Amino acid sequence: MTTEHRSLRSELAALTTEAFRPELAEIDTLPTLDIARLMNSEDAGVAGAVALQLPQISAAIDAIAARMAQGGRLVYAGAGTAGRLGILDASECPPTFNTRPGQVVGVIAGGPAAMVTSVEGAEDSAELARTDLDALGIGAADTVVGVSASGRTPYAVGAVEHARALGALTVGLSCNAASALAAAAEHGIEVVVGPELLTGSTRLKAGTAQKLVLNMLSTITMIRLGKTYGNLMVDVRASNEKLRARSRRIVALATGASDDEIEAALTATDGEVKPAVLVILAGVDGPTAARLLEETGGHLRAALTATGG
Repeated sequence: MTTEHRSLRSELAALTTEAFRPELAEIDTLPTLDIARLMNSEDAGVAGAVALQLPQISAAIDAIAARMAQGGRLVYAGAGTAGRLGILDASECPPTFNTRPGQVVGVIAGGPAAMVTSVEGAEDSAELARTDLDALGIGAADTVVGVSASGRTPYAVGAVEHARALGALTVGLSCNAASALAAAAEHGIEVVVGPELLTGSTRLKAGTAQKLVLNMLSTITMIRLGKTYGNLMVDVRASNEKLRARSRRIVALATGASDDEIEAALTATDGEVKPAVLVILAGVDGPTAARLLEETGGHLRAALTATGG
């Protein structure tokens, strides 16, 4: 074993996410129901670990929203499970919040192929992270969120370090305390969920914790940007029949209008929910609703206030 391998082995052994649990050494001999109960019990503690980081999460969200309000992008960078979770969150923003192309992006060590296949050595390359961010033209208006369960993955740490050098806002999300990733970022979020049921399998509790935090980062940022009205997704993109039906229901919930009024308003606004709500509640026409929303930065509540609604 080389000195480098010994050093890495020692480094991993010191991580909470890699810790061995002797009490589970015979888990493979247990009945299936008992294993399921164990896993369920483990998962139950994840939300509590996230709760301990809510002040850090909230501070990061406010900073992200401020940049995005000025036209900046939200970029997730990670390897393996962490990278896939970032891409998942980014891919769900256009249909949910009608974000513009490239406004929320996920990059993964090894590129698109790494979504379904392990790309050997990619996570160990900080240089690869720099190349991926440079391809996006990262600048001071943008936010880069490095995601890594261990908090030491060179790709994630390298992405954050490079983004910070470029003047971008940086967030480091990990599942170990005192991580290199959190230290490298302006906003460190360390959700310590403890050792995994299967030693080192960080797609389990750590992956769940990362998904919960990414849900918060994107969803609450979009709320701050005015892409919801109350708890209604008024910026939803009606790209299929299910979403078109959801659009009508959202307008109905927001306004209490009749089906005929809803259809007329959606026709007047080319199927866009937010201006349709404004048409009904403020009694304006489609072009006026669009103008009011543009003047208020897309905030429906502010547009309604401007009309006295």
